[in-house]
Amino acid sequence: MSSQELVKFAGVEKTYDGKTLVVRDLNLDIRAGEFLSLLGPSGSGKTTTLMMLAGFESPTAGEIFLNGKPITRTPPHKRNFGMVFQNYALFPHMTIADNVAYPLTVRNFSKAEREAKVLRALGMVQMDNLSARYPGQLSGGQQQRVALARALVFDPQLVLMDEPLGALDKQLREHMQLELKALHRQLGLTFVYVTHDQSEALTMSDRVAVFSDGIIQQIDIVTGLYETPANHFVAGFVGDNTVFDGTVAATRDGQCDLRLASGTVLSGLNVNAAATSSRVHACIRPERIEVHPAGASPGVNSLEAKVGDVIYFGDHLRLRCALPGQVDATVKIALSSPTVPQSGQTVWLRLPPEHLRVYL
Repeated sequence: MSSQELVKFAGVEKTYDGKTLVVRDLNLDIRAGEFLSLLGPSGSGKTTTLMMLAGFESPTAGEIFLNGKPITRTPPHKRNFGMVFQNYALFPHMTIADNVAYPLTVRNFSKAEREAKVLRALGMVQMDNLSARYPGQLSGGQQQRVALARALVFDPQLVLMDEPLGALDKQLREHMQLELKALHRQLGLTFVYVTHDQSEALTMSDRVAVFSDGIIQQIDIVTGLYETPANHFVAGFVGDNTVFDGTVAATRDGQCDLRLASGTVLSGLNVNAAATSSRVHACIRPERIEVHPAGASPGVNSLEAKVGDVIYFGDHLRLRCALPGQVDATVKIALSSPTVPQSGQTVWLRLPPEHLRVYL
């Protein structure tokens, strides 16, 4: 991945009714060769951002630059971007080869150039042996590959994808995620990918921009996004979390003490610099919680809990534990754990302070 800036959004805003901003003061740099995912719930502004980049929507304010030159008023067909939609948008009356050749036809490539480029693009997605078929004769996964080949065939400098795997079943979707990641690595193109699926974003991306209410809440590499969420929204939207509500009892050097309704005091990282007496949420990844038997001495930052359900997830066990005055805590433990609590047992949950993050 290059650090060179390819696309720049500068103060971009978008409103459809003149009142509500769907995208607010967007300042975003997209690096050449990176796989950037725009992640967020419905209505968060991620798809509108992609459509403005593609040229299908116009910003209400601000500018979009490509290689330092403004493209805000450049029509879509002159931006040289490949586009893949969720519904694939293939022409049903055209063969696979003709579907992939379509962008070359409208760009007036010669017949020989078209044939060579179509063969190469279909080869990239392992569909070259089905070029004579029609879209209706293909599975959903095969149609998705054809749509991707069509987006790549004219050698675009940027490939934009709007939830392209959303219509596939879980197993095929996960398989295609790995294939897309491998293809990105092989081609070295810049991919911008819209999704509401956080596991999809974490699997494929170099960086992820998390959207909410038209604003990027955090943009980071995937490990940074998962391990050090910038605020309560990101912590809750990306990955699983166990959450404790309480009040800040004391603050010191980037840390704070959190008093729960039960009176228990926990120490954690004071991410948003919450002041004493503030109502806050403390979040920790379920796999970071240590489980100790009732008779053991777990040390500081521990809570007594009662195990409700013990759920088998294939690669780990998930415990649901009841706590006084809190929602149930989720805990993940390895299948190889020497002691697996049973439903109904009392245990101690230790929350390492370096992994307990406190948010306003």
